[in-house]
Amino acid sequence: MSTPSPEVYEQGKGMDAHNQAMREFRSRNDASYDPREPTRVWLDEDNTPDGVYQSLTIILNTGGCRWARAGGCTMCGYVAESVEGGSVAHEDLMAQVRHCLDHEAENADEQAGLIKIYTSGSFLDEREVPAETRKAIAETFADRDRIVVESLPDFVSEEKVADFVDNGLETDVAVGLETATDRVRRDCVNKYFEFADFEDAAAAAQRAGGGVKAYLLMKPPFLSESEAVEDMKRSVRRCADVEGCHTVSMNPCNVQNYTMVAELYHDGGYRPPWLWSVCDVLESTADADVIVVSDPVGHGSDRGPHNCGDCDDRAQRAIKDFDLRQDPTVFDQVECECERTWEVVMDRETGYSMPLAR
Repeated sequence: MSTPSPEVYEQGKGMDAHNQAMREFRSRNDASYDPREPTRVWLDEDNTPDGVYQSLTIILNTGGCRWARAGGCTMCGYVAESVEGGSVAHEDLMAQVRHCLDHEAENADEQAGLIKIYTSGSFLDEREVPAETRKAIAETFADRDRIVVESLPDFVSEEKVADFVDNGLETDVAVGLETATDRVRRDCVNKYFEFADFEDAAAAAQRAGGGVKAYLLMKPPFLSESEAVEDMKRSVRRCADVEGCHTVSMNPCNVQNYTMVAELYHDGGYRPPWLWSVCDVLESTADADVIVVSDPVGHGSDRGPHNCGDCDDRAQRAIKDFDLRQDPTVFDQVECECERTWEVVMDRETGYSMPLAR
């Protein structure tokens, strides 16, 4: 397999100056990773159209997202954890899967019904995960109920989704849409596709008998808090109208190393979203015809979504409770004086580069 070339991936896509700067940021990383070890694996619970499942989440260590290697998204530093060289052999990827199965056997009383497989890139990009590996993974988990695989919309095809459906798995493709607003996706996230491409991917998945899970990004750089909240509310409802999209996972932005967001954050030009904002979006869109969930990574830390520090854990518990029950009244149980500060920020913050509160 040839080594991916960032310059090839970049042609005609995204912001050239940003991509050039991002490649410089990413070049500062000198860490190396074992191609036979997954990036992460954990057990959890997830809400699906068929109810709540015990889940096994696997993040495979691949050669990295091809778009991130070109420069990539303003907020995403996951490529920094990828194997150097641009590709990982089939045998090594399957060794990672076996490692994850061992982890499950050691830490769970029974097999998880839901498998979620991510690469911090595109599982359906055959330069990251060869077709041979995709088919082998589908067969490995054929005894489970449901599987989620991650991909940019370009790589979603009926044939690839059918590999899983034909093994008896309820199959969902998780697409990093980030926002339903093309301008925000292009100018704030630096992603090159449009909402219409997401709709096409959903249609392809549906033709194969699968569905789509949309991943949204709350508060990319260059938006004020109120702009970010309104963009998420619009995006959730627009995703709900896409046939085949049954779940929206809204991810509050956090500060990851070797990213544009990190550069802005260290210069005082970015604050991750308030947890109050997450609660507000979930509560406001609870009536949408779609499952809406959120998992604020790094909650309560300066680099993650946070409130004042005193109420962060309570807000996080309410969000997790909502994820499983879809009951907006859970947010009535969270109160704190800092909610007033958040309301002032929502009302008065107009400049993305000058957060009113840290």
